[in-house]
Amino acid sequence: LLFVLGTVSCTLFLAVNGLYSASDDVIELTPTNFNKEVIQSENLWLVEFYAPWCGHCQRLTPEWKKAATALKGVVKVGAVDADKHQSLGGQYGVRGFPTIKIFGANKNKAEDYQGGRTSDAIVDAALSALRSLVKDRLSGRSGGYSSGKQSRESGGGDKKDVIELTDDSFDKNVINSDDVWMVEFYAPWCGHCKNLEPEWAAAATEVKEQTKGKVKLAAVDATVNQMLASRYGIRGFPTIKIFQKGEDPVDYDGGRTRSDITARALDLFSDNAPPPELLEIISEDVLKSTCDAHQLCIISVLPHILDTGASGRNSYLDVMLKMAEKYKKKMWGWLWTEAGAQSDLESSLGIGGFGYPAMAAVNARKMKFALLKGSFSEQGINEFLRELSVGRGSTAPVGGGAFPKIHSVEPWDGKDGELPVEDDIDLSDVDLDDWDKDEL
Repeated sequence: LLFVLGTVSCTLFLAVNGLYSASDDVIELTPTNFNKEVIQSENLWLVEFYAPWCGHCQRLTPEWKKAATALKGVVKVGAVDADKHQSLGGQYGVRGFPTIKIFGANKNKAEDYQGGRTSDAIVDAALSALRSLVKDRLSGRSGGYSSGKQSRESGGGDKKDVIELTDDSFDKNVINSDDVWMVEFYAPWCGHCKNLEPEWAAAATEVKEQTKGKVKLAAVDATVNQMLASRYGIRGFPTIKIFQKGEDPVDYDGGRTRSDITARALDLFSDNAPPPELLEIISEDVLKSTCDAHQLCIISVLPHILDTGASGRNSYLDVMLKMAEKYKKKMWGWLWTEAGAQSDLESSLGIGGFGYPAMAAVNARKMKFALLKGSFSEQGINEFLRELSVGRGSTAPVGGGAFPKIHSVEPWDGKDGELPVEDDIDLSDVDLDDWDKDEL
């Protein structure tokens, strides 16, 4: 249960440590009120997506509150518990914590905040964004759909990111593509299709930005392209199908709003996204930043390079990469180090000195860890991580209650190791006969 951060534990944590409460000037946002408060608002919003267990989020909290108080009545400042409301975090492409986004005139194009984590820096960025918004209004540029709604009367430009497909272009674009496609089959006379059109268009733009074009939204006029309509058994309008390479198409049966469509597209993207990075622990910053920003960090200690050579080490790294891919939706951090390079860390995790390769899963917020007892193989690690993911498994406190000193080391160069060169000893002046006699 130490590794399951469900609603109960999050609520308890908030109550005890008070990241944000009703008495703050920070507005708590949830999937229930987000659309009304933020998307349909004329105000500029700064929104923090956080997790209660994240150390960086805890350190940001007093600065975020201070900025919210300073900006009260000028710029809205909100916060989303993205651990509790993962669908909302997923909708805006949140991959780590905290993530701060600025919602300006065009609420469908939130900008990432990349500035400092102090109240001064946050306030400066808010006022700069506010100035841009006001100047855009002054010059007659609305910046997008300030009400969060899209008008069908505003012309074809709104649909610029919806790809129109035909009987002739469909296979070339969709069937042989490595990308994921969500395709709407519509009829021009269909009222439900007309209602869906602005939502589909807005979602297409947002999905294109957040997935870097890896998930595409398209439309097919099924009254004109009857070959496609027949091939996919289209009987009613609109019908939305999902196409992924090497798989049969499946029906999309989710909601018809921009947020519903975007959320499903981002789920499809994460299914097809690359696994998280596997980083070597070459400094304290690598360890701390990875373990603070993720619910769990998976740390492997691999044998010394002289014991395995490059090929042996790469085989262990390949196993870790496969597991990182398999569990990528968990948003865990993945690290490795060489036996002996971080001996204090090994000792704190009960590894130290033998039994390589070894693996520990660490909850940095609670400073608890679990050790891999089975084999360092896909099957052994999978069983270990599966147990952790459902809250089972034996855990222990990290030695000393905190991460020990981490030594800065040179990253592995990818080569076989070399034995240290010994100094040549000149034996020309040694009388070995006399030495033998003395010894006897």
